[in-house]
Parts: sequence; C-alpha cells; structure tokens
Amino acid sequence: MSSYRDFRPTLRFQATLAVSPDGRHVAFADDAAGQFNLTIQATAGGPPRRITDFRDHTVRRCSWHPDGSLLVVEADHRGDFLTRLYLIAPGEEEPHALTETAGATFCLPEGGGAFSADGHYLAYEGNDRDPAAQDIVIRTMKTGDVRRLYDGGGRMTLGGWSPDGSQLSFTLGTGGYDHVLHVVSVEDGEVRRLTQSTGASVYLGPWLPDGSGIVVRTDAGREFKGLAVVDAADGHLTWLDTPDWDVEAVALSANGKVLAWMVNVDGATELHARDLTTNDDLPVPALPLGQADALAVSPDGGFAVMRMSTPARPWNIAVVDLASGAVRWLTDSRPEAADPATFVEPTLVHYETFDGRTIPAYLYRPTNGTGPIGVLLSVHGGPTYQERPVYMYDGFYQYLASQGIAVLAPNARGSTGYGKPYQRLVYRDWGGDDLKDFGHAARYLQGLDWVDPTRIGLFGASYGGFVVLSCLARLPEFDWAAGVSMFGPSNLVTLAEATPKAYRSLVAEVIGDPDTEAERMIAQSPITYADQIRSPLFVWQGAQDTRVPQQESDQLVERLRARGVEVRYDVYPDEGHGLTKTENQIQARSDVAEFLIAHLRS
Repeated sequence: MSSYRDFRPTLRFQATLAVSPDGRHVAFADDAAGQFNLTIQATAGGPPRRITDFRDHTVRRCSWHPDGSLLVVEADHRGDFLTRLYLIAPGEEEPHALTETAGATFCLPEGGGAFSADGHYLAYEGNDRDPAAQDIVIRTMKTGDVRRLYDGGGRMTLGGWSPDGSQLSFTLGTGGYDHVLHVVSVEDGEVRRLTQSTGASVYLGPWLPDGSGIVVRTDAGREFKGLAVVDAADGHLTWLDTPDWDVEAVALSANGKVLAWMVNVDGATELHARDLTTNDDLPVPALPLGQADALAVSPDGGFAVMRMSTPARPWNIAVVDLASGAVRWLTDSRPEAADPATFVEPTLVHYETFDGRTIPAYLYRPTNGTGPIGVLLSVHGGPTYQERPVYMYDGFYQYLASQGIAVLAPNARGSTGYGKPYQRLVYRDWGGDDLKDFGHAARYLQGLDWVDPTRIGLFGASYGGFVVLSCLARLPEFDWAAGVSMFGPSNLVTLAEATPKAYRSLVAEVIGDPDTEAERMIAQSPITYADQIRSPLFVWQGAQDTRVPQQESDQLVERLRARGVEVRYDVYPDEGHGLTKTENQIQARSDVAEFLIAHLRS
C-alpha cells in the first residue's frame, strides 16, 4: 500500500540559483543533507558538490563573487526568516558569518549580483539599526569595514550595482505591494527618485551594460506587469514587452547581449529571450505545462538556467540552450517510488462567484474508482500568490488523487497573475468578499455529478489556513467533512499586533491597522465565530514562526477543545513559517494526508 513518502521527491530545491562568472557552474540550494544547503554543479552536467553543512539553517539566496572564488549566502535559523549573511569558499569547511546581530534581518539584493563588478564591495540590506527599516549597507571586502549608505527609512528593497559601481538601485514601498524606483550614489549617498507613479509596482532587474538604464518589471499604467527599461538619468520608461499577463522574472547575460524573461500565462510559464545587439527574439521552445522560476543567464548569453516543475515532475534545475532551444535537465529529482505515468494532469476550470466574476481553478480528478468521491478545496497562501500547475506540495495532490480524492485549487480574488485590480480586491478585506469566492467554490463542487457533497474538505497554509478557519467558522452550512490549517492566523488583530516591525506598514495596508480598524478586523476573524466550528480540524504550527506566531493557533485550539470539538494540534519546535527540514516535511504532510483520507474517502 502506497504512502505519501512514495510520492515525495528525492530532492527539493529552493527558488534560488546563481551561475558562476565563468558560466561553468551553477550554485543552488537543495535538501540532500536533510536541510537546505548550498550545492554547486557543473552546467555541463556531472555530480553535485555540497559546500555548506548547515543543520538548523536554511539557505534562501546566494551570489557569486566576480572572480568566482567565493559566494555570499543568505540563510535563516529554523525557519525564522531572520536571514543572516555568510561567506563561503568552495572547498572550505565552515562558512564565515558576516552579520550576527540578534533579531535583525539581512538580505542580498533582489535585482542582481551582491558584489560590485570589481569585487571590492558587497552590498546588502539590514534592519539592525531600526527593526522597522531596511538600510543599504556596503562592506569593503578587503578590510571588512562597513558603511551605511542609505538609512532613509521606509520599506526598502535593494536592487543591484550599476556596471561602473557608482550607484545602487532600490525601491521604496508606497502602499501595499507598490514600489517606487530610486538610485543612490555610492560616493556621497545622494538619492534620486526615478519613477513617479505611487500606484504602481516596480520590481528590479539588472542594469544595462552601459549603465544607461535599469530593466524592471512594472504595472505602471497597466493592469499587468510588463517588461521595461527605466532611464537611469531621467526615469523615462521604454517598454520591451507588454503581454496581457504578468512578466514574472528577468535576467541579462554579463556581456549584455541576451535578455531572458518569463511570462505567467494563466499559471503556466512561457520563456522568452532576445538578442539585444540585433533586437531579434531567440528560438526559445515552448516549455511543458508547468512553472519555472529562479531565472539566470550564462555570462556569454548561450544558455539559461532555471528551476522548473510540472504537475507530474518535481522541481528540478533545467538548462535551456538559447541558440537551439534544447531543454536539458541538470538534476533528476523524482518521486521516491510512485510511477509518474499514473499521475493526474490538472484541468483548468472556471466557476462564477457572487459578483459575476469568473474564478480560475486547477482541478485534479482521480481516474481510479467509481461513484461520487470526496474533494479537497485547497487554498493557496499569500494571498498575493497563485496556484500553479506544478508538483504541488511535493506530490501531496498526486498522493491524494491516488487515494481517490480530487483536489480543486482556485485562484480567488487576491491572487496574483490576473492583473493589479484583481489582486487588490482582497486588500483590507480578509474574510470579506474572498470568503464568498470559496463558498461558491463549494457550490461549484456540489454541482458536479461525480462529487460526494458530504465529503468536501479544506486545506490551506498561512493565508490559506486563515481561509480554512474562516470557512469552518463562518460557512458552517456546507457541513465541511474536515479542515487542515497550517500556521493559519485566527485573529487579525493579534496577528497585526505581533507582526515584526519591518512588516507592519505592509500589514496595515493589506490586512488592516489594529489601532484604527480593530472592529472590522475582529468581525472578519475566525476566532470570533469559533463556537460555530464543528468539523474535525487538524492544526499544524511551527514554534519559531515570526510571521504567524504560535499564539494564533493556540488561542483557537483552546477554544475548540473547551467545546469538545475534534482537533489534532501538532507543534514543531524546530520549524517556522513553513517546512524546511526534510523529515519534518515528510512527517507533517504524511500526517495531514492520512487525516484527510480518513475523512474524505468514501
């Protein structure tokens, strides 16, 4: 008899990678050692080589030094998202800690390499001066001297170095997920604002090789994020690609010749590339139905490297030859024992909600079994996130399908990928109109003749966990068969009050301000209606979670147990906002799957 362990991948990867300056190696983070560590592998293929041996740290991001002699690594401790920076030279036994301020977060740049082109300086973000503000910090590599280049406050995200090392790009948050582009002079700290719109998002990419502009993804004046160049002198915007979908990743070869980017088409990834010397598009193949991310281009522009997954294939590192269009899998993570030939391909469906909008969703329908079957309504986190056609939750959906349970995974209002207005419908309205979308999802399922209407369950993590608790508490008329909430907030007021200072302005914009909106936030919190929960519930929580603290789960479980409601409550002392350790991931998902099978399988 199969178990979830048979479906989990032999290897997992973080959504980060970096190609070495000579193009011969790629660095990425995998969990071959039971925790996400830094690994190097030749881009031509060959055995991987692990170069860190963290036991309680999770590698989140990395960047090569221009001479290829070392890397800087961003890692947190036990999933606390308080990332620190480390230097590691391949062949050395121990990484060297660069930042050690307790309770502070240090991050590598978002839009490019962390090191200046000459390798003399390292730039990064740090909130060690003020927990509510990320500063730009420059470290002199030779001496170790540190200089705070920008400390102007605000929700800052660092981009990257100009080619001559004279400037750094960064964005400042202006509300919600909107950002405005700035550059700062490395010599004197002078800051110039380049984009003027305060109602648009700007996501930083690389500088052009001559320093004349910065490649960005932005929805300025548009519903979707397009690809553009912002002039570094006057901020003029020149569009490169304006699809009616979001551009979600961009990378440029070190020689400045080849630009590659990804477009999210209804959840599936399209890869594009252009020769900037001729302005001709390159013959990039159509990728298989799935998602790709962590895009990088080789220094000479000959190939692209990315992380990629399909509904039947776990995440792996892939190499795409940009001249021929050939796709080559560099790694070979696969299900432990399950046969991918038996896996279910999802169908993109749509259902109508209360206000006439059409909600897209991926439906995984088992091919085995007869008669009405149970269905899991799976809610993604975020809510600024998107359900994608990938090997979701490391084979979790495929295991449930093998056990005769279907999965409906909608992209309700608030999801990314469907335009700026759609995403913003959930701002300051968690537990409002979004909850109606999930009620209509249940009605859609009840209307399918192959669905058992008495066996509809719920699953979600973070915001998805909030929705699970909200559905159980506020939509009891559906008589849900069971629910699983993984680190889901139960009280929007206590969640906002416990938010780390660095995220409080964002929480106020997206969820609400507890000082001025407590009445509304309490009215839309699951804890307020906890006495209406009667369905069996599984609550999972990481004790080190700084985003949704354990108290969010504690207070709800206490209320339910006092009423005699069936609640299983698992707290993992060495995990934070998610599952990073391999054995913890296997155990937690196995337990959740068996709980759902017990309540949803006929």
